[in-house]
Formats: sequence, structure tokens, C-alpha cells
Amino acid sequence: MPAASARRPRSYDPVKTRAAVLAQAAHVAEAVRALRPDQLSALSGLGTWTVAELVAHMATGVDGLRSGLVDPAPAAAEVALLDWAAGTASRAEGNARAARAAAAEQDPVERYTQATADFARLLADVPLDRVVAARAGAMTFTDFLVTRAVELVVHTDDLRRATGVDIPLDRQALAAVVRVLADALAAGAPGGSVEVRVPPYAVVQCVPGPRHTRGTPPNVVETDPLTWVRLAAGRTTWTEAVDGGHLTAGGERADISALLPVLS
Repeated sequence: MPAASARRPRSYDPVKTRAAVLAQAAHVAEAVRALRPDQLSALSGLGTWTVAELVAHMATGVDGLRSGLVDPAPAAAEVALLDWAAGTASRAEGNARAARAAAAEQDPVERYTQATADFARLLADVPLDRVVAARAGAMTFTDFLVTRAVELVVHTDDLRRATGVDIPLDRQALAAVVRVLADALAAGAPGGSVEVRVPPYAVVQCVPGPRHTRGTPPNVVETDPLTWVRLAAGRTTWTEAVDGGHLTAGGERADISALLPVLS
């Protein structure tokens, strides 16, 4: 698989991405309905957030489509997908406040269940060429769907680790998330001296220096999809991934730990 270029934005199939987002949202809905009170009150592993506050945050993310379908629709997209990824840190504090408020206002499980049902109904009717008024700025509908995949996959993994519940990860959703996070890494550190491989979903080149074109690259990082998502989202560290046997890095420039996480 050739390495993706940061200069050519990757395209995503809106129909497949929509189906993947709906599938992942449904997996989460099934899981949260079965959570016990002690599981909901436990810490999520995300700072001081409880699992209940995490579920409320996920409901707010899913519910974002409703507020994004303003009338009239924005004339054009203002924020590209990789710009959204780069700006997540600036929205973190506001997300935390909103999650706590949402968890206090309404039962998080009920809120998530209702938000998922509403989300599915809205998605069925949104034209694929629609521009959505997202919180980060106007986005194409397809790019917005990918952002929902990122939120759902990352936080599904958070829920799995916090509760011990084996919530499925939709393969298509996971693939989209791996690719957008790999592309965000490459966009943030453009270059061709290091090749990052996340089989079977993504290969990108990054870090300034000589661009590799033939044969075995001199600097290669390789990991599995879930480890990459955790690294890119700040859920695990470079050292933990290497020591656990989930990541290999070969070459004197292959340590890209300073570029992680991609999201904050």
C-alpha cells in the first residue's frame, strides 16, 4: 500500500461511513443500557470524569447532528477534517463542562439512548452533499460523519476499559478513524523520512527529511489499529506500546513520541 500524501486529502465513502457510525452508535447504546449503577459511578479513566459523564458526553456528540442541521444550511465548508482533528485540544475544557452538566440534567443512559435513536432518524434524511454547522465550524456532511466515527471509536474504547464490557468496534468505523488520525499526524509533521504503518488500514510518511521512494524505508513505525487509536488519542504512551509488544520502531529517526498524541 503506498503511503498517503498529506497534500491529497483522503476521501471517505459517505454511505459506508454513515452505516459504520450508526453501527458503532448502536453497539454503544446496547452496552450502556446494561451498565450497573456502580459501573456508571466509577471513574472513566479520563481525568475526573465518571463513566456516567462519559456516556453523557457521547450523547452530546451524537446529538450534534441535530444542532448542525440549521436552516438555511451554511453555503460552504469552513473547516476541513484534519483541521478539526488539530483543534480538538481547544475544545476539551468546554466538552468537560458540557458533559458534567448533561449528566446532572438527565439520566445519561436515557439521554444516550434517545440521542442515538434521533441520530439514526436524522441520518436517514440528510443529503450526502449537505454542509453541517458543526461546533468547530461548517463542515461537509461526510467530514462530519468521520468526526462522529472518531468520537465513537475513541470513547467506545474508553468505555470498554473503564467497565470491562466487550463493546464491539465496527470495522469500517475503526478503519476511518485509523486513517484520519494517521493523516492528521502526517499533516502535523509533513515530510517523508519516517513511514508509519497501521495494517491493514493506513500507511503515511511524516517528519521532515529525505523522502523514501523505493525499497525498505530506513525509519519505520508499525502498530495495530487499536494501539494506534490509543496512541493518537493519548490513551497510552509510546513507551507502554513498545514495552507491551504492540509497536515496533526501527531506524534512528523512528521515535515519533514527541508528535503524539494527535488528539488531546
